[in-house]
Amino acid sequence: MTLAASLAVGTVAVETTPENVGAKKEKAKADNVIVLVMDGVSSTTTTLARWYKGGPLAMDEIVTGGVRTYSAESAITDSAPAGTAMATGYKSNDKFIGVLPATVSSPGVDPSLANDPYKPVANVLEGAQAQGKATGIISTSEIQHATPAAFSSHAENRSQYDNIAEQQVYQNMDVILGGGKRALMTPEDDGSRLDGENLLNVIEERGYDLVETRDELLNSSSDKLWGAFAPDELAYDLDREALRPEEPTLAEMTGKAISTLSQDKDGFFLFIEGSKPDWAAHGNDVMGMIGDVLAFDAAVEEALEFAKKDKKTMVVAVSDHGNSGISIGNQNTSTSYSSLPVSEVIDPLKDASMTVEGALSLLEEGHVNLEEAAALYGLKDLTAEEREAIDASEDLEKTFVELLAERANIGFTTGGHTGEDVFLHSYGPGKPVGMIENTDIANAIAAALGFDLGKLDKDLFINAEEAFKGEAFDVRTDITDENNPVLVVSQGKTTAEFPVNKNIVVINGKEIQLNSVTVQTNGQFYISKEAVKAVKKGK
Repeated sequence: MTLAASLAVGTVAVETTPENVGAKKEKAKADNVIVLVMDGVSSTTTTLARWYKGGPLAMDEIVTGGVRTYSAESAITDSAPAGTAMATGYKSNDKFIGVLPATVSSPGVDPSLANDPYKPVANVLEGAQAQGKATGIISTSEIQHATPAAFSSHAENRSQYDNIAEQQVYQNMDVILGGGKRALMTPEDDGSRLDGENLLNVIEERGYDLVETRDELLNSSSDKLWGAFAPDELAYDLDREALRPEEPTLAEMTGKAISTLSQDKDGFFLFIEGSKPDWAAHGNDVMGMIGDVLAFDAAVEEALEFAKKDKKTMVVAVSDHGNSGISIGNQNTSTSYSSLPVSEVIDPLKDASMTVEGALSLLEEGHVNLEEAAALYGLKDLTAEEREAIDASEDLEKTFVELLAERANIGFTTGGHTGEDVFLHSYGPGKPVGMIENTDIANAIAAALGFDLGKLDKDLFINAEEAFKGEAFDVRTDITDENNPVLVVSQGKTTAEFPVNKNIVVINGKEIQLNSVTVQTNGQFYISKEAVKAVKKGK
């Protein structure tokens, strides 16, 4: 298939042999893959970031096409199905993490996918692990947030942080860096887990160097790293130095992860998310959007620097979806747009030194320093109208972002996601190019690394009841502890117990570690072919 033909039908083209994507196992084209996702970034945001920086972005030199982002059911995707599509090669539904959809209504999506709703499907990180490669995930949000979760776990809803966190711990990745410490601890330890398991203890038992500050991260010499840098999300990059200087930058986490993972002679897979442009976009905070896109671009620069030297590394950088409907130009420029200089957009933004969240966090009791807080967000020398709007405001965050957008001639249409196509940036052997579906990213990665996602899926996720059907095995779920369900498979003197979300089976009291985790979705347990063999061997 020619590149032109692939563009016409909306499928992926690969740098060398596009017809191989999604085919049976091919000779690997890449030793390593680095996937970087900037959450909720529209093309207008990257345009503003470029103008704000005053020069080209690292991403600019590797623009290779575009990505269609819709989900199995909606023209506008949520991060969970978007991440699932890029990680597994399957479109899915709102809030679904690494599982098949229950509803398919979007044109071009195979409706038969809904015949097996909530079934876990293998992701590219699991494929890399099956090849013996080192793996890692990084995020500036909680590491259990939707997109990193989609590359490292399987859950019927993105809100199931307990399940996601536990799977991530027992997934045996090598480097995990981000926020989300609260989801690793029980309420007794100021955490949120309901299953009674303090995963920080498990992390240390499994040989990770648990680091909690920038200095600890950069000084660690361990080949297994878990960075828990905040109870929840990390700070916006624009606010970090003033408010949380102990946290690492996204570029620093990326550089450390690459230097650690690249020690593995078998290669590595690394997923990186710049999470908070999306958070800022939901609040129409242009400064949060720009600041964290630039921080993301610095991480892309780290990845590219390694890939150019290595020559065996594929890099993919992309947004998972748009957000906010941001525009350069608003109702004020309806008739004057043709004479709007860049300075009238960027100069007002240059006056800000913090995001709206950061500026308002410094607001003192009684709002005695209101003008100082406004100035930190770029609202210096308030006009009478602006001061009146601030004084009358019942939502200062909303008022601040509206006033700065007005000054900078920027418009917003929504506080939610948007459905436009996004740019594809890619580099290295096997890279995807052209106008592609988000699912094609997973297929291109699998082809470049030389594994078959479909075959892997059959190896990792078998319905437990079907696996033992007709063989006189008793299969049941022990819910004595409702927060810790256990799959129990027994026959004669053999009893096998599979704790949910763990890579463990206990057969007649003997614990065996497996190569993948046991997953429960929609009331059904899914185990690996390896696990089935272990039970039948032990009977």
